[in-house]
Amino acid sequence: MKKNRICGLIKKHLSERQKIIFLFMLILNLSLISCGVRKSVNHIPDIRPYALDIPKVNKINDSAFSFNRNHLTKNREQLWELYIQGNPLQLGYNNGALTQSLMQKQEEVFFSKVEGLVPSKFKQNLLRGFLKWYNRKMYLNIREDYQAELYGLSRYSSDRYNFIAPKFLRSMYLHGAHDIGHAMQDLMMVGCTSLAVWNENTEDGDLLIGRNFDFYVGDDFAKNKLIELVEPEDGIPYLSVSWPGMIGVVSGMNKEGITVTINAGKSKIPLTAKTPISLVTREILQFAKTIDEAIAIAKKRQVFVSESILVGSANDKNAVIIEVSPDNFGVYQVENTGKIFCTNHFQSEAYKNDKRNRKQITESHSEYRYEKLQELLQENKKLNPEKMAAILRDKSGLKGEKIGYGNEKAINQLLAHHAVIFSPQKRLAWVSANPYQLGAFVCYDLNEIFSGKKPVNGTLARSELNIPKDPFLDSQAFKNYEEYKFANAEISDAVNDKTIELTDGFIPHYQSLNPDFWLVYYQAGKYYFNRKEYSRAKPEFEKALSKEITTVPDRENVEKYLKKTEKKLR
Repeated sequence: MKKNRICGLIKKHLSERQKIIFLFMLILNLSLISCGVRKSVNHIPDIRPYALDIPKVNKINDSAFSFNRNHLTKNREQLWELYIQGNPLQLGYNNGALTQSLMQKQEEVFFSKVEGLVPSKFKQNLLRGFLKWYNRKMYLNIREDYQAELYGLSRYSSDRYNFIAPKFLRSMYLHGAHDIGHAMQDLMMVGCTSLAVWNENTEDGDLLIGRNFDFYVGDDFAKNKLIELVEPEDGIPYLSVSWPGMIGVVSGMNKEGITVTINAGKSKIPLTAKTPISLVTREILQFAKTIDEAIAIAKKRQVFVSESILVGSANDKNAVIIEVSPDNFGVYQVENTGKIFCTNHFQSEAYKNDKRNRKQITESHSEYRYEKLQELLQENKKLNPEKMAAILRDKSGLKGEKIGYGNEKAINQLLAHHAVIFSPQKRLAWVSANPYQLGAFVCYDLNEIFSGKKPVNGTLARSELNIPKDPFLDSQAFKNYEEYKFANAEISDAVNDKTIELTDGFIPHYQSLNPDFWLVYYQAGKYYFNRKEYSRAKPEFEKALSKEITTVPDRENVEKYLKKTEKKLR
């Protein structure tokens, strides 16, 4: 992960700490007295146009709840299925009432993560002031019906975090969390991979789309995956895959066979939040029947990060990538071929000379994954859903090279929140069960779900069409990877805190858990370097350089440490 530029500034000018604190306090005070901030903090959407029946939830058991025709159920694969219908305000209330415990748990996971990253109460206060100032114009860029829905949903949020912001504002902020994290820290927490194939590239000639949503905020955040089946009063019924408390869309398909998936691009830091990208894609799903209609919706919204939106269409039997950013817009489409790939760089003519995009292609892992997709399509002719699942689960590098588990150059980085496969013309969607994309892909038939029929055996899934779990899930290699994650956190703590001493056998064991991954040698090298054991650090950095390192900046960091180590040994 790339470090926050502000954090880098603080480290660079540590001697000017008092000036920086003063600057932050000044920004905070300006934010608190700003007219725009006061308006946004006190803003409440107009809910008067909407009729409301306050939900009275019937708890059937610990994994099944209902209210009228709305219901929440956990299926055998441990995926939560939510079906809701109504006007915008009713949708929000139904969603919040049924998922309240899950949504509050999700809030707890997210905000505890923030507290872990920013443990200081003083800095937390600064962060709250900054968020109020930064998000001051967000509500002006969100549709009024979505604001009403967010308001209804937020009524069921926890009171525990009211000190951060009022419930409605907090719910709105959370919908921009992906965008804000992407824009402010350039973390690339969403290093996703997606592809669409059709005609000669699929078994039946139909359009087939696959995607990995590599958004990682910790394992706890991904525990309660939510399949939302939404039947709005106005618009097209749709399926969305996300998490409790989310009305935006990161992966979804509507009853007309329009699909949307989002992939982060390289962004500059904007001065203010505008429309969260997940609400742009929600609008596409709810109101578009064709690619042209999807493009028109995306074009009229102001976003504040750079994002690729892969749109598939049953009616067009085609797929394109809509590329949006705060000050540019492009559409990438292919001719004379039935395949299109999307990683984390732009491909349209509009971004041909964009410096950030060119740098992204040169320095990140995006181009590598793009080439890997090309390689996998050469090896796997005539795709079907099972073959698509195998591609999304592929953990190898180019030419089958072992590059270590968790390497972001792999299609499967072993951190995905979810993976999905869409067959738009058949209106079928497959959603991966935990962990990552390794669990079974559970099938949903939108024609059946939105036909008004009652769920069979309490689930909305077409279980007979499920794709089995990945055999890797039962392997020793997977068990080692899960242990590696804990060991990596432990050595990271020791690298950052010289008072923590690791046992003699820790590092060899740690490296044996993921021996092909460059990071295990880099971490060991830094541990020894920080303790002035330069003769032990040098071979570790050399081993790291012999592996497939994720990005150009990562390789440069290893090289820098090796040079410093060699200088110390002279």
